[in-house]
Amino acid sequence: MGGEAILVVDDAEVNRTLTGIVLTDEGFDVHTSAGGEEALALLRGFHPDLMLVDIRMPGMDGLELTRRVKQSERTRDIVVVALTACAAEGDRQKATATGCDGYITKPIDTHMLGAQVRKYLALRTSVPHAEPVPAGGTPTSDRGVEALRRRFLEEGILQSRQMLECLNQQFDVAN
Repeated sequence: MGGEAILVVDDAEVNRTLTGIVLTDEGFDVHTSAGGEEALALLRGFHPDLMLVDIRMPGMDGLELTRRVKQSERTRDIVVVALTACAAEGDRQKATATGCDGYITKPIDTHMLGAQVRKYLALRTSVPHAEPVPAGGTPTSDRGVEALRRRFLEEGILQSRQMLECLNQQFDVAN
């Protein structure tokens, strides 16, 4: 195994970037999409070996995207893994019932993600594959991850300020 195509579908740019850095450093060919509709458009001309799909996204959510991928004759062989912060009771079962082949919760373990992806890739055919490479193979780009951490914290500070300002005004739960 090597160079398998992975499509990461997540509305949060920081999540797409971090996942992309980690998996690229592990030797995968990583492509990204900011949402379900964009992912379906990409799939018209691109056939990844595996998709990592966020469940909660605006517009078409990850469950609907998975449903459509698994219903299509052309794409049903793609391994779809939910990569999500949804960890409530029943979320894993919903994902599996929709057609997800696996489930990984966020925040991701950057040292284990490559091995987890390899494990799910081994499911895609009945042809025997090599055992997943243990974590710790290729080191993650420290500068890239550090820049993402910094950006993530900056975005968190901004969002926290916005929420605090909302408390002084009329609170909008949906926002």
